[in-house]
Amino acid sequence: MAKGDLGRVYSDGETLCREGEKGDHMYIIQEGSVEVVTSKGDRETTLATLGEGAIIGEMAIFEKEPRSATVRAVGEVRALTVDRKNLLRRVSEDPTLAFRVIRNLSRRVRELSTRVRKLDEELSRLR
Repeated sequence: MAKGDLGRVYSDGETLCREGEKGDHMYIIQEGSVEVVTSKGDRETTLATLGEGAIIGEMAIFEKEPRSATVRAVGEVRALTVDRKNLLRRVSEDPTLAFRVIRNLSRRVRELSTRVRKLDEELSRLR
């Protein structure tokens, strides 16, 4: 990763944000990939692996709820941190940014809906 680039570099396995923490910013993955996991007790479930261009933690900008998942670097990762104030400023400069964030959220809702449907079908077969 080139020196002088914007964003922070995270080492393999390093946590960008942790489930349950208060979130006041989001991340844009510039290089590398991250895994998004949630845990209950000592059981961990991987929700997604996301790469370059992914927007993560955007719910923290819109809601005042604790983070819903932990995000960890897979290999070396460079991520840009964006807080609410900067996001709103950037959206006023480039309204297509808002569209990209909404498209990102929409894609995740669609993916989760598909997963829920598949799990429901699997559960029905087990009954």
